[in-house]
Amino acid sequence: VRFINAKRYVNENWGIKLIDIPPIESTERVVWCDGGDAHLGHPKVYINLDKPGAHACGYCGLRYTKKEGHH
Repeated sequence: VRFINAKRYVNENWGIKLIDIPPIESTERVVWCDGGDAHLGHPKVYINLDKPGAHACGYCGLRYTKKEGHH
């Protein structure tokens, strides 16, 4: 309703586009991420890689994926 009489502006610069790092491959089912820097990182989080595709860290956006052929 609030955009009926005004043009809606949408920012096309999504945060995921800023990450130009390919997903980190792992043979494990669960990986952890702490931002990569002991002093400037973030709390350690665990990421489950059971489902196919890349999975992103909620803090820093680094993506992880499971290597093909590993269960």
